[in-house]
Amino acid sequence: MVEEGTTRGGAKGLGQWLARIAPKRARGSVTVAILPDTRVRALNRKYRGKDETTDVLSFPAQTARGGLREPFLGDIAISRGIAQKQSKMLRHSLTVEVRVLALHGLLHLLGYDHESDRGRMARAEARLRRKAGLPLGLIARGTPDTT
Repeated sequence: MVEEGTTRGGAKGLGQWLARIAPKRARGSVTVAILPDTRVRALNRKYRGKDETTDVLSFPAQTARGGLREPFLGDIAISRGIAQKQSKMLRHSLTVEVRVLALHGLLHLLGYDHESDRGRMARAEARLRRKAGLPLGLIARGTPDTT
């Protein structure tokens, strides 16, 4: 279980929610940042070589952060504007969309990769989404190229 989460940009309670629905093997902390679209685009360009905005990016930890009781799993960056657009298009709240994106990002931090794992991540996302009472996840709805 994720023991701790940090949020910025008004996603109050996201860390606790993510800890409750995370897979049992997810032990450690994550940082979740809700950022302007321009910042997510810059990160996507710098780290993935794709000059476009995406809804969520995951950055697995390269090394453990010193002084922490639990391991640091990595960072999740969520694009505020895209999350807002997707929530309106899908007719659910921004909170629900941010949760869908955070869950998807967490699975990437845990080593899942929907582009190459023959459905393993999709099955995990669907199971956790049902557990959390969320609508379709990113993989099920066919949202392109999120990492």
